Amino acid sequence: MHRLDKVLARVQKPSRYAGGEWNAIKKDWDQMDVKLAFAFPDVYEVGMSHLGLQILYHVVNSREDALLERVFAPWTDMEKELRQEKLLLFSLESQRPLIDFDIVGFTLQYEMSFSNILNMMDLAGLPVRSMHRDASMPLVIAGGPCAFNPEPLADFIDLFVIGEGEEVIHELLDTFKVLKAKGMARDEMLLQMARKIPGIYVPSLYRVNYQEDGKIDSVLPVKEGVPAKIEKRIVRDFDQVAFPTSPIVPSMGVVHDRIMLEVLRGCTRGCRFCQAGVLYRPVREKKPETLMGQVEKMIRSTGHDEISLTSLSTADYTGVAPLVKNLLDAYGEQGVNVSLPSLRLDAFSIDLAKEVQKVRKSGLTFAPEAGTQRLRDVINKNVTEQNLIDAVTSAFQNGWSSVKLYFMIGLPTETYEDLDGIAAMARKVVEIGYQCGVPRGRLKVTVSTSSFVAKSHTAFQWEPQDTLKELRDKQRYLKEKLKDKRISYNWHDPETSFLEAVFAKGDRRLGAVLETAWAKGARFDGWSEQFRYPLWLEAFEQENLDPQWYAYREISYEEVLPWDHIEAGVSKKFLIREHKKALAQQPTIDCRSGRCTGCGLCPALEIKPSILGGADIAPLQGEI
Repeated sequence: MHRLDKVLARVQKPSRYAGGEWNAIKKDWDQMDVKLAFAFPDVYEVGMSHLGLQILYHVVNSREDALLERVFAPWTDMEKELRQEKLLLFSLESQRPLIDFDIVGFTLQYEMSFSNILNMMDLAGLPVRSMHRDASMPLVIAGGPCAFNPEPLADFIDLFVIGEGEEVIHELLDTFKVLKAKGMARDEMLLQMARKIPGIYVPSLYRVNYQEDGKIDSVLPVKEGVPAKIEKRIVRDFDQVAFPTSPIVPSMGVVHDRIMLEVLRGCTRGCRFCQAGVLYRPVREKKPETLMGQVEKMIRSTGHDEISLTSLSTADYTGVAPLVKNLLDAYGEQGVNVSLPSLRLDAFSIDLAKEVQKVRKSGLTFAPEAGTQRLRDVINKNVTEQNLIDAVTSAFQNGWSSVKLYFMIGLPTETYEDLDGIAAMARKVVEIGYQCGVPRGRLKVTVSTSSFVAKSHTAFQWEPQDTLKELRDKQRYLKEKLKDKRISYNWHDPETSFLEAVFAKGDRRLGAVLETAWAKGARFDGWSEQFRYPLWLEAFEQENLDPQWYAYREISYEEVLPWDHIEAGVSKKFLIREHKKALAQQPTIDCRSGRCTGCGLCPALEIKPSILGGADIAPLQGEI
């Protein structure tokens, strides 16, 4: 029996590591000029639910000169077996160790997966710090939303891709192929890539200077021709961009086991806490005929019985109702369901909800985010209590009996009156359910709260997080207020949110803390059963850094932020203006209205929103 087979026989879920799924691609290794491993720093079930993985898998494997294979973070049982058997971490497609690849690319979706990145490198036989890796080892690259503040990982990653991967991947592979053929040294290769390819950030080519008080003085390139600021890459023609119509079908149950149809990218809403709303601007909608063509191929190639219309705000898609109707007309009789990830209160249509639940009915989820109109104005969540009342009334009258409500606690300017608003809203929903005739035993209202985490490139990036004590007190207060057998209350562990806040706004000095925590055993920090908070506190103490300085400090507009050299396209002036408007409780309009809000992205990146039949949005003059 092969050693790997023996190992797989001993772990809890061997299909996480076995590969061989339907539509997986195994290419002839020896015929490929560039071999790339896509590394997802979480388990198979989470990684295989990520559309970005499927997109890049398709894009790279469509090339004749390159291959892309997958690797996921091994769960603790598999890690133990690999270390015991002295086996190196391997890819799913060819079972080759990662050290054999030219490039290992990590996707950065969540700060709490950073310790897994170090662990995966170590399991692959790679030194975790980039300065200790030599020419025989793969380049370690990374991209995704957390790359917009890459600094906590600067010591470990050779090169970051800023922006949308499918826009830059061909340039990256073409350049790598040429430089590799020339036998170019690793450092020189990284320098050439930083100079030649827009959107590429090589942290070793920048020096961070600190002031005596620990704040950043400057971030400067150390070599000529390296850009002072790195501008994000963005897909300009969303209809023509490559999309996987034969995605890999997972061999076990995963988080999102269905067809993921990306109907649009970006969001115009402008919620002030939302990083994705900034990073994925401008809005680009796909034409309905493009979507119908893609679905037809995906149904044929996967056998999935659910189509999820994915985006940051699917209900905003122009013509979402006719699209849903056309999909159900075409595939409903085959038992194929259509789902929307979440429904906005102000865009809620009971007719649309009824359409998407024709095949299988489930509960409805709404995200008011805050309990009072005052706080919703602060965060620019342009929905009202009346929107919620209308939405749930419609839902209960039309046969729904289960509603989930999502809120955030610890938002800037929040008071206990805002928490009272959450409890009052939940009770009101219960009462509406009874008034609409939902039987007492069947009515279910669930309230979930997560703790606010300030993120880079948002209007709240200067804001402190509530302390652990404040968050725990608020959770206890809400638990008391929501003591009602008709209401379930779920909340997030505030310690995880605290650490997330530290790394979301952190600088390069956190690299030492991350390495120390990982060496002490930090793994899967986003999983409550694996998260070891005391171990992290020990690591901060050992490295003589105060995590509270990162999470709890109010930052001035003049301060140099660790990510100021990374350009998301939205101007800092606009974010400052939005922050001031938040504190004044003034909402900002949605630029879908045709009125530009002056965020600066369109002129900076020379691009415009692509909204089907939508109003043309002329950028504001002199406001950027």
